[in-house]
Amino acid sequence: MSVMSVQNFVAVPHEVVRWSIDTGTSYEDFRARYEAAVPALDLDRLGRLRAERASWDAVLAAAAENAPHGFMRFWSTDVGETMRLAGNPGSCATYLMGNHTIAERMYRHDPAVMLYAPLRTTIHQDAHGVTRFSLDQPSTRFAGFGNEDIAAVGRELDRKVVDLLRVLEVPVPPALGSY
Repeated sequence: MSVMSVQNFVAVPHEVVRWSIDTGTSYEDFRARYEAAVPALDLDRLGRLRAERASWDAVLAAAAENAPHGFMRFWSTDVGETMRLAGNPGSCATYLMGNHTIAERMYRHDPAVMLYAPLRTTIHQDAHGVTRFSLDQPSTRFAGFGNEDIAAVGRELDRKVVDLLRVLEVPVPPALGSY
């Protein structure tokens, strides 16, 4: 008996725009404001909803309560603290920021969107000590899937990032605000 294997490989080159925005404040101040505006995902509540096999409406309501500005922190780590062990100066924290109820609207079309959802962000000090907030522009990440429904949610995420930057009192790059 012979076993045949067919393998498909798909390479999708796509351009991504990375934004690195001067927050105009100290690392500690901006990190505290960001973490207040983007609260941690309530894992206990999500676990209860899963165990109860809650309705999607209940999940939507819980997410809206958990994410007053549209986003939650799914994960974070203080990279700078670790890198200082190797003698590197500066501060850096990295996060996975998103909203599973928004991601679901892309996931239904292609589960591979989870490669970019939640969004990866950093708060860091650059070589000159300037505190920056950096992320890849969501619409440029999700446009690579070649699906207009996914791309539309990517553009919506751009607008939500702009709204978050305004809440955080950070200048919005004009090109980001125009998407």
